[in-house]
Amino acid sequence: MRSRLLASLGFALVLGIAPLAAMAQALQPLDRIVAVVNEDAIMQSELDQRIDQARRQLQQRGIEAPSERSLRDQVLERMIVEEIQLQMAKEANLGVDDTELNRTVRGIAEQNGMSLDQFADTLEADGMSLAAVREDVRREMLIRQIQQRRVASRINISEREVDRYLQQGGTDASYHLAQILVALPQSPSTAQVEAARDKIERLRREVEQGADFAAVAAAESDGSQALNGGDLGVRSAGEIPTIFADTVPNLSVGEVSQPIRSPSGFHLVKLLDRQGGQSISGEAQRDQVRNTLFQRKANDELEAWIQEIRAGAYIDNRLTGNG
Repeated sequence: MRSRLLASLGFALVLGIAPLAAMAQALQPLDRIVAVVNEDAIMQSELDQRIDQARRQLQQRGIEAPSERSLRDQVLERMIVEEIQLQMAKEANLGVDDTELNRTVRGIAEQNGMSLDQFADTLEADGMSLAAVREDVRREMLIRQIQQRRVASRINISEREVDRYLQQGGTDASYHLAQILVALPQSPSTAQVEAARDKIERLRREVEQGADFAAVAAAESDGSQALNGGDLGVRSAGEIPTIFADTVPNLSVGEVSQPIRSPSGFHLVKLLDRQGGQSISGEAQRDQVRNTLFQRKANDELEAWIQEIRAGAYIDNRLTGNG
């Protein structure tokens, strides 16, 4: 490397070209580490790519993008949590074979009413590549696998729980929800709790005064769906997180709850839509109840598990200084 540099420098001198500016540019680092997660690193180029992707998704959903710093911090935090889970998947020797990956990517294209070639063309027009999307899908599939192994495998649904749910009038109604989360660390201090409570109250006032819920979520929420406007998707009654179960059925469409405290922090939940379903009975009904109760427990366990693994990881966030 040194001999090549000297040779090129000598060639420049022979031509009478001042090499200093070119040298300075050549010696500038092309990339830098923005976070260390255990023994792996997240690079600036990776972060920039994900920020661009998040910005496009917000634009497509009609959600006002947060400030550059807030968007950067939100995206980097998501990447840190993903990296921890991917490391765990690697340690567990989990993998995704090409056949399964191809089938999943083709399914995504079909869900968008496109062939695989049309999907690739659309991605290219948006400045993305099919190869990059395949890699994103592969990572998501690995994360789901480790979540299944570490979280879902610990969940059991008893017949007594099914009976209790049916006795309490459980239905197959579905709810489209969004949330804003102000997170708390494990074993928070009184000052941290008070600060989080003050922030969630401030955010609720902003929403009450007309601020767009999705934009506030994108800018301020600590939830994993923040950059989707806090959208939690459509969930059956049994899939609603336990902490929301008593609140959501009593909300009107478009209404935002009062702050709700959980081990993870303080939440505001908004009911975007509600739909009823057809009644079923017998064993089919019990199977549905088992599934909805499983999903509810899985949601509760997953939130706590992510908080736990993040707290147990070595994290050096070089942009915010937070570990």
